[in-house]
Amino acid sequence: MEQLLKEKTAIIVNKLYGTNFTAQEITVNQTAKEFTGDFTVVIFPFIKIAKKKPEEIGKEIGDALQMEISEIDSYNVVKGFVNFKLKNEFWNNFLLKSSADDNSQEAAHFFSLPSTHKKIMVEYAGPNTNKPLHLGHIRNIFIGYSVSEILKAAGNEVVKVNIYNDRGIHICKSMLAYQKFGNNDTPKSKGIKGDHLVGDYYVKFDQELKIQIAGLMLNGMSEEDAKKNAPLNVEVKEMLLKWEAGDTTVRALWEMMNGWVYEGFEETYQLIGCDFNKHYKESDTYLLGKNIVEEGLSKNVFYKRPDGAVSIDLTADGLDEKVLMRSDGTSVYITQDLGTADLRYQDFEPDQMIYTVANEQDYHFKVLKLVTQKLGKKYADGINHLSYGMVDLPTGKMKSREGTVVDADDLIEEMIRTAKEQTLELGKTENFSAGEAEKLYYELGMGALKFFILKVDPRKRMIFNPKESIDFHGFTGPFIQYTYARIQSVKRKAGNSFKNTTPQIAVNESEQKLLLQLYLYPTIIKEAAANLDPALLANYIYFIAKNFNSFYAENSIMQAETENIKNFRLLLSDLTARVLKKGMKLLGIEVPERM
Repeated sequence: MEQLLKEKTAIIVNKLYGTNFTAQEITVNQTAKEFTGDFTVVIFPFIKIAKKKPEEIGKEIGDALQMEISEIDSYNVVKGFVNFKLKNEFWNNFLLKSSADDNSQEAAHFFSLPSTHKKIMVEYAGPNTNKPLHLGHIRNIFIGYSVSEILKAAGNEVVKVNIYNDRGIHICKSMLAYQKFGNNDTPKSKGIKGDHLVGDYYVKFDQELKIQIAGLMLNGMSEEDAKKNAPLNVEVKEMLLKWEAGDTTVRALWEMMNGWVYEGFEETYQLIGCDFNKHYKESDTYLLGKNIVEEGLSKNVFYKRPDGAVSIDLTADGLDEKVLMRSDGTSVYITQDLGTADLRYQDFEPDQMIYTVANEQDYHFKVLKLVTQKLGKKYADGINHLSYGMVDLPTGKMKSREGTVVDADDLIEEMIRTAKEQTLELGKTENFSAGEAEKLYYELGMGALKFFILKVDPRKRMIFNPKESIDFHGFTGPFIQYTYARIQSVKRKAGNSFKNTTPQIAVNESEQKLLLQLYLYPTIIKEAAANLDPALLANYIYFIAKNFNSFYAENSIMQAETENIKNFRLLLSDLTARVLKKGMKLLGIEVPERM
């Protein structure tokens, strides 16, 4: 209907006022709640051209649209807006068509947008192999996974990829600390996950380094010199050079410790319900990046500095000089990202490559896109940085080296435990088996965590407070899950007494309000995909649940005035449940059938 209003309005305005508007230039909104109507056409852009009063233009456009679109019941003009109310018949027909079986053509068109014939690659997760996943990774993974699913629903072919930052100085820090203090411990001998064991040695490195620096400063060395000459810092740089030279002892230690980490990560991925089509490793791609550096030198896009480092001058593009390879021949982050981008294009030939990475790397991705454009890479224009804000705690910023991060596994465990405590307190698991109850606690805990994070615009920094996220009332995942379960309870009581046919009935205000919100589902999917923003979908789903609860409070379903009205309300409830379930699924959240 929005598109139809845009197309017809453009034709009418061009005919009436001799203009050349396209449908895309016409603004159609949902009517503001203080006015009567379903959809509103904004007429401010036509006032100067028509040289008439807004009310006059509104009446001309309103009359013409009412003649053109049979579904319009009435309209009213308020200053620069024409508000259109649609006929009962339109809403009855919409409900019947969209309530059809999922395999039907009508339902398929409602729940999935037509194919865009585009292939989009989404990178998310991207952890270092020197520590376990933490809250920052959790936000990254939830955003990346949800954006991938929303893009699929919007008609795109999606490839999900992960990149392991499995080499470099930070990885060597864990390795060196383990070599010095590890006593041949293993995840099995210590009884902990491999990623946690390796992460402990990353923290240990920093602790021991601080002691060394403090000792050197006590002996009169400046802080800068103490950091440079601290034995651990000297040794870790030597270890990195040995790794790049292929030293067998260093490589064996690296493979063993990374293997522990991968096992730990996989366990967490399964727990949080994310998946990937392919994992890449920087250790496989950084050499490809070095080849691209050579390509850039041969094309005179890059240049070699007197110290032997390779750079590109981006000052004319508003950036600065960027080193692409150090003077000692070791690569930097941008080197391996150049190699990874090239390999991914060879593997999948995507139209777009979306990188889900925190906004601390905004500059890095501007450089990556610009460098690939200057090299003439086919995929350069399709590089897109999904830049998201960092996650803070009520107590402040997290720091991995100091061990002050919120561990992902611990957080998930706490969320499930809190969900269990609150559910038991509310007495919502009566007649549940032990297995059913545990499944419910998991779904509520994970639903609370994912929704709390995804309801915030990804680009905004956020503070995560676990206590606020689990609540069966208000703007939370459990509130939506509870609404879905309530609808399922109503359907069970109705049994098979409702059918996907009903005579036309007069739709009341709360029914029409809910129908209008449900009608917007495909539009929301399209907007969330275009903006790479799961928060648009999360907010929409919350308002659907809120509107359903208002409708439920104001209207009796099982004791409706007539069988036809009862059937209509059961169909409306069922469609609401399907939208909630499918929408939450795109956020990676399961909804329980009962609670």
